Amino acid sequence: MRLRGDERVLDVGTGAGAAAVALAPLVGSVVALDTVPELLEQARRRAQGLNNVELVEGDATSLPFETGAFDLAACVRVLHHVRRPELVVAELTRVVRPGGRVLLVDQLAPGDPLVAIELDRFERARDPSHQRLLPDNDVRFLLEMNGLVVERAEVRRERRELERYLDLAGCEGEERERARRLAPGDEHRVEVGWYLARRAGG
Repeated sequence: MRLRGDERVLDVGTGAGAAAVALAPLVGSVVALDTVPELLEQARRRAQGLNNVELVEGDATSLPFETGAFDLAACVRVLHHVRRPELVVAELTRVVRPGGRVLLVDQLAPGDPLVAIELDRFERARDPSHQRLLPDNDVRFLLEMNGLVVERAEVRRERRELERYLDLAGCEGEERERARRLAPGDEHRVEVGWYLARRAGG
């Protein structure tokens, strides 16, 4: 992204704050939102020394901000945790100004629906907060449905080593054994979509 350096940015579903902290030195200010207080506390520790990061507890499907309040709204690896991702994209669109941009990043569902069902089953066993992976076409449809024009899209392949991936989710005991049985292998590759879209106007 080309940034001026004075943008007001929203990071929705910030988790432990990785994206917010990465963006903070490049923009004017970052508001980082999450529903989980424990994750926000981790983000607070990570953001120490950055005076332009504000942490807010809130719901991605009903953002507590005025319409057009941000230049950029980012949502990184969050949509697959949300039961109704269309509400998240609608809210991201609402809170960016005309001419502002929305950045979506998420793992994509495989093109084969049966393979996608099996992968979702594994992901839910690993992390019960997982809902459903969206394929590329669905993500693009959500953006277009909200009047967002995709400026740039890229699909990157990531390699996942099973045991480390289970560790990241804190998956232990019987749940870990079940996830192992459902896993696509000891190592597998996934596709992650990056979408930068602009709201009309401005």
